[in-house]
Amino acid sequence: MSSNDPHLRTPSGKPRLRSFNIALDGTPGRFNAITDVPGVAVGYTTLIAGDGPLKVGAGPVRTGVTAILPRPVQELATPVFAGVFSQNGNGELTGTHIIEETGAFNFPVTITNTHSCGLTRDGTLRWMQRVLPAALDSAWGLPVAAETYDGFLNDINGHHVSFDDVAAALDGATSGALEEGSVGGGTGMITFGFKAGSGTASRIVEWQDRRYTLGVFVQSNFGKRRNLTIRGRRVEPELTEPAIREATARAEKGSIIAIVATDAPFLPHQMKRLARRVPLGIAMTGGYGYHSSGDIFLAFSTANPEAALAPSGRIARTDFIPDVDIDPFFDAVVQAVEEAILNALTANEDMTGRDGNFVPALPKAWLNEEFG
Repeated sequence: MSSNDPHLRTPSGKPRLRSFNIALDGTPGRFNAITDVPGVAVGYTTLIAGDGPLKVGAGPVRTGVTAILPRPVQELATPVFAGVFSQNGNGELTGTHIIEETGAFNFPVTITNTHSCGLTRDGTLRWMQRVLPAALDSAWGLPVAAETYDGFLNDINGHHVSFDDVAAALDGATSGALEEGSVGGGTGMITFGFKAGSGTASRIVEWQDRRYTLGVFVQSNFGKRRNLTIRGRRVEPELTEPAIREATARAEKGSIIAIVATDAPFLPHQMKRLARRVPLGIAMTGGYGYHSSGDIFLAFSTANPEAALAPSGRIARTDFIPDVDIDPFFDAVVQAVEEAILNALTANEDMTGRDGNFVPALPKAWLNEEFG
């Protein structure tokens, strides 16, 4: 593979997990990203400003917004069949009640920091009113918005994310290769005591004579250093250093949000079953769903748009893969979640934030020595 292979590096040249010759399961898509699912796009707004002591409202700022579009802009009013699963509910993902009730949602998904979650939800409605007003003219909107906590590095109570930042992430959403690490909503996030944030991966699943794509996006902000596992190998006691440096006490407020997308035709109960497999991929990396962690997962399918828009008074018909054939898609979820989390760790650098709090990157030299 060449150095500009999207499986090895992000568009800006950050290393992904596969650049360290680490053996992985399954077959990735073209970009090894959630955007391998046709029609799915991702956009970021990244906010990094200031250094030194925390001054609430002034910074330092280490945060942002991630936007995930499940369909092209002009098709965002068309629902996608979906399912949600909360492994540990110490967090937030809005719109879950209607997903549980109807098995579908529409409009974009946003992910940000804990105290900006409501703003990104409302910002999505403002953006939809601008780009697709017909979707709201005679209807209501219940957007999906999710969060993880970045207050160790970021002035989280300063509310630095704005409606303009939400719109910028939504306007900038694209397909193709994605940046990872400290970008978008993942800018200020930490995983296993290392700098983490945004990560993605995908898998190709062959069923009968067809090839389907399943992609995952994570905002990764969880775990204790002693549990970090890379392809079955615990990193401690070798990687007790470099350690986090705390000028202010670090509360255990980690979480992980995972979004699973596929073009395979599944019914809502099957999407929920896919979402339930996300924790298995997290466990592969050493995540155990501790008390303070909000571990909340959403899975959706872009297939069957006609059924999702079925008019009144007619029988609606939909395609779906039988439950007895779903296991390869469970494999794909577990494989892609594991890789997405590790991509968020490898495509990263050291970060210093509020009050001089410091979070190291996962050492690349150690990865090269152990796996390269």
